[in-house]
Amino acid sequence: MKLTPTGKMTALLIVVGAAAGTYRYWNKLAPLANSKQTIVPKRIDLPSANTGNFGLTNTSYSQAGNEPGCTDKPEVRLLGYAWNAQMGMLLATGGAQATQGSLMCKNGVNFRWSRQDDNSKLQEALVTFATQLSRGDRNPTQGAHFVTIMGDGGAAFIKGLNDSLNRIGPQYQAKIIDAIGYSRGEDKFMGPAAWRDTPAESRGGVVAGVLRDGDWNIAQKWLGDNGLRTNPDERTYDPDALNWISANDYVDAAEKYVSGYTETRPVVRDGKRTGETRTIGVDGVVTWTPGDVTIAQKKGGLVSIISTKEYSSQMPCVVIGIDKWCKENRGTVESMIRAIAEGGQQVQNHPAALRRGAEINAELFNEPGADAAYWEKYFRGTRETDRVGQSVELGGSSVNNLADSLLAFGLVPGSANLVATTYTVFGNLTQQQYPEYVPNFYPASQVVDGSYLRNIERRLSAPQRVQQRTLVAKARPSFNNRGRRVVSRRSWNIQFNAGKATFTPVATRLLDQLSSDLLIAGGTIVEVHGHTDNLGNPASSMPLSKSRALAVKNWLGRRSSYNFPSSRVRVYAHGENQPMVPNNSDRNRARNRRVEIVLRAA
Repeated sequence: MKLTPTGKMTALLIVVGAAAGTYRYWNKLAPLANSKQTIVPKRIDLPSANTGNFGLTNTSYSQAGNEPGCTDKPEVRLLGYAWNAQMGMLLATGGAQATQGSLMCKNGVNFRWSRQDDNSKLQEALVTFATQLSRGDRNPTQGAHFVTIMGDGGAAFIKGLNDSLNRIGPQYQAKIIDAIGYSRGEDKFMGPAAWRDTPAESRGGVVAGVLRDGDWNIAQKWLGDNGLRTNPDERTYDPDALNWISANDYVDAAEKYVSGYTETRPVVRDGKRTGETRTIGVDGVVTWTPGDVTIAQKKGGLVSIISTKEYSSQMPCVVIGIDKWCKENRGTVESMIRAIAEGGQQVQNHPAALRRGAEINAELFNEPGADAAYWEKYFRGTRETDRVGQSVELGGSSVNNLADSLLAFGLVPGSANLVATTYTVFGNLTQQQYPEYVPNFYPASQVVDGSYLRNIERRLSAPQRVQQRTLVAKARPSFNNRGRRVVSRRSWNIQFNAGKATFTPVATRLLDQLSSDLLIAGGTIVEVHGHTDNLGNPASSMPLSKSRALAVKNWLGRRSSYNFPSSRVRVYAHGENQPMVPNNSDRNRARNRRVEIVLRAA
């Protein structure tokens, strides 16, 4: 993504007050927090009804006109970032407002898109819209009907928003109604190659970035996946954890690395100051395109440790609207969703549609130096050679067709609700590290509403259902090779009944957490390594460890056969041959009876 400095701040809070709300940025609050003990992040585990045309539109591409095309319809407004994941929606619109011959107009929606990178303004627009709606205006002209944000920031965004909307009335809650694309590589954690190859080498490292932002989430998940600690206090330095330098925005984060920025901080261990001080520099960066381009071209020396290419389900582009208006205008909402999905399918299938989408992005985003070729290049993702001769991955986005959106909401048999998972997992992460600001958040069941997509799917004709099944099959990832580099390695203390490959009752919660973690890391191959202690017959320990690893694989497959196909999850048995610690006590033997999960880039 390419945003202005106030762009992708995922943790903006609304302070409940007047109907319009009073807003403040999270990152202006958090630096004042008390010193904290370092922690291992949680393992991560967003008018009259218009029935529209629900027949599947012919996906052959023909360019729409340039003039507004359906202004006789009520206007439907959406505010969003300058983000390539919206390309299907913008292609469906044809420009800032639905144009002649556009998919939006064909579906009967007078759609208007405007850029807004500031999350507080997005929240304010929804509150303003809901306020006017509550005063009897059936289609308010103030505020916005919808906004788009990153799904991994949904819990924090909606917590403050819905706390304020509740003052208007519970029927005015904001809900996530669609997922229209993903970040697929452009958001990343960059650092020395040694960190990528041996994650423990990151201990004592220092990373610059926008704290509590979506890219910070990527690094936090990677730390949790590898059992490493983070220091949430950006005023201190802990040599046993990964430390943070707060940047104003993604550009500032990259420039801090390029310029050799330093700070002098007190040293802490286990949350207590030692009396020492240390001057620290920037070893790594969390950023998004073109911050990664700046690093590669101006200084180099960093590689992609992990990105939304591997954590492929982390960052969906979700659409949020006011529940009352959406329910009262269900036909219009479903027609809009349908047009967006058709636009996404055209971008996927036709190079000319991708080029036209990039042209619209360049026109509407209006970023200096970013023409249509720029947006197309970084939508596809690319490799470039950095300043020191290393090959670096840059960019990467995707858009959704209808099948992709149904999969994102878990509406295809055997699929998991990825939107609800990423919403919950990163909500828990924020609550874990900053409970003083997010002591709780709304459960996904109250926020994620797949009914609009479900209605569209139900109204497909028999031939259209066949086509949807084809698209679902096409969207299914294949995992035919062994995988590339190791992304993470961590032991899970999944409890089995003694001498058996059956789970104890307490294992379920940990298996649920493991499933969520692996769903977000959808671009990885999963290796399940079974281990036992040295008690019992050595001849039986190898088959027992294999049976236990298979039990985990089979549990994942039963939970979500689409997301955990047999080709993705691989089983390895080690018996008692790879103990973590000597088998010389009951405590150590308990540690050695484990399942180790290794993720490899697919």
